[in-house]
Order: sequence, then structure tokens, then C-alpha cells
Amino acid sequence: MEKAKVYFTDFRTKGSEDLLKKLQRLIKTAGIGNIDFSGKFTAIKIHFGEPGNISYLRPNYAKAVADSIKDLGGVPFLTDCNTLYVGQRKNAIDHLEAAYLNGFSPFSTGCHVIIADGLKGTDEAYVPFPEGEYVKEAKVGRALMDADVLVSLTHFKLHELTGIGGAIKNIGMGGGSRAGKMEQHNAGKPLVNEELCIGCGQCAKGCAHGAITFFDSAGVEGKAGRGMVARINHVLCAGCGRCIGNCNQDAIYPSEDNSMETLSCKMAEYAAAIVKNRPQFHISLIVDVSPYCDCHSQNDAPVIADVGMFASFDAVALDQACCDAMLRQPPLPNTVMDNIKIINHDVSRSFHPTTDWRVQLLHAEKIGMGTREYDLIKV
Repeated sequence: MEKAKVYFTDFRTKGSEDLLKKLQRLIKTAGIGNIDFSGKFTAIKIHFGEPGNISYLRPNYAKAVADSIKDLGGVPFLTDCNTLYVGQRKNAIDHLEAAYLNGFSPFSTGCHVIIADGLKGTDEAYVPFPEGEYVKEAKVGRALMDADVLVSLTHFKLHELTGIGGAIKNIGMGGGSRAGKMEQHNAGKPLVNEELCIGCGQCAKGCAHGAITFFDSAGVEGKAGRGMVARINHVLCAGCGRCIGNCNQDAIYPSEDNSMETLSCKMAEYAAAIVKNRPQFHISLIVDVSPYCDCHSQNDAPVIADVGMFASFDAVALDQACCDAMLRQPPLPNTVMDNIKIINHDVSRSFHPTTDWRVQLLHAEKIGMGTREYDLIKV
């Protein structure tokens, strides 16, 4: 496979060109105009952010992309699928309210918001993917597959289960219906280190499946609180890993198997199924790089400096370019990285040692989604 072209520009501005115009110039130079948008419904796949979290991409960026698509004759809409866990994005009503609360309204972005898998997360398309090693039929939000063109607009960040959240995760995990997300997550179940657990109950608040209960030292079940420890019922657990991120004591951890790798591979296969044989374009911004996913209702301080904006027709090459840029950045002080030993300049693998971001890229390349080889073109 030939090297992909990845286009890059930093966040510096001068003269009459503001940052949004610079983003539009980037995607124009990267060739977005080579896609026939004329009268085409165009899904802009984005993460609206869980209310309380403020590290998600600002709606201004979405408007800049939507305006560019409209200038090319397209009919853009912003979209995401409902979540698997408890929160304000688990059904379309709450999800729309969350999007509007975070600024993604038709008035601010110039296009409508459609929750791709419908009211309860059950409006899904079954997408055959014979190339998959784990997934032969992806369950994808119907509106995402009904769109004529797919554009991903991604906030690049770290992630507790997949190492990084880039374009592959935005498309693959984000594009899965609730059943699709369940399928991707169900390879492994987390465990509890009872010596570290303080019984605070934060893990249970984020569990959508009632899988976490609390017991005292005598094994009697009760309410969360001092002297209690959490236990996870693996029959009820969906393996989504939400509790891992919610635990401030590092008392919940993934089981010692290959479930993280399996999750990353399944996610790559979902992404490949969604983009296969359709017009596509991908944009990623390395800005406010939080140590956890934007799915959390809070965010920590960015762990590396803002880098810039990237665009490509190849989502795999785009993620690789973003990861390479991440590896060139030193960790910022006064962040969660202060007491972490940095290994091989990799803030992701240093902070999330049980994950390896390379797995999703290697697998995506293996199944033909794209290539990790690229030429970086500065704009």
C-alpha cells in the first residue's frame, strides 16, 4: 500500500486568518473538495462530550467543518451514538440535551444534530464485514450508515481502555449502537483489589448494569461506605470498563488476559466496517489532551501541550501521525503525569500501562482499513 498523505498545521495564527479559517484552509489543502458532496447527506462523526467535561472539541470547530461542507454543496449533520453506561447520553433525548448544553446546536454549528442509533440506541444497521477476525457483522447507528459521506472530527486524547482515543475510536466505538458497543466490550471483565477499595461507591454510580455491589468484612451485602468493599458480578457486567475510570483509588483493574487487545481489535474492525467503500475524510485535533475519555463527566488537566490540527483521507495514517506527534511532546507539569515515570517518551503507555495504543493501529492496517505509513505535509 502506498504511503498516505497526512496534512498538519499548528495552532499559531497571524494576520487576518483566525484558527477556524486555518482549519478550513487545512482541510481544503488536504483535498476535501475532491469528494462529491453535491446534495449528499454528510455525517460529521463527533463526540459531544459528557456534561461536566470541558475538554471536548469546541462547537466552533464543528461549524468550520460544516460550513466547508455546505460550501461544497453537501448537507452536513453532526452525529454520535448513545452510550452503554449511565450518564446524560444514554438515550437520544438526554443525548440531544447534552449536545445542546455543550454548545452543539443548529444555531451555533449551522447544522442539525442526529443521534445515529435512535431514541433507545436500538436503531441500528447490520453491516457485513467478512474480513473481520472478531466481528463478522457490525451493529452500527443507522443514520451513520444512511449518510452518503462520512467525515470524522476527532478530539485526540488518552484513553484508559484503548491507550488513545483517535479517529479509529471515534468511528468504531462511537459509531456502534448500544448493542455494538456491548459486543466490542464483552471480551473481559474488571476485577477489584479489595485492599485498595474504600467503598466510596463511585464505581457503582457509573455502572449501567447493576453489576457492582458492596460487602463488609463478614461478607454481608450493604450500602457503599466506610468499611465496605466493591465486588463485580461478572454475569451482569458488560465489560465496558467505566468503573475503572471512575475509581480514584486504582482499586479496579482489568483482568489479566488479552481483553484490552481484543477490545482494540474489535473497535478497529467496527471502524473499518463503517468506512468501507464509501467517501470519507478525517480530521483530528491534538488539543486539551486529557488523560481519560471525554465520556467522563469531568476532565483532568491536559498532559501534553496543544500540538495542532491534522487531516487525511486515511484514518489509520491520521491516528499514527497523531501518536507520533504525541511521542514528541514532554509531559506537562502540574498534571497526573507528575509522579509517573515516562517510558520511551510515551505518556499514554506510561499512564495507562495495561493498554497499548499500537494494537488498534496494527490491526486496522492488517484488515485493510488503511496504512500506518504516511508523509506529513505541513500547511
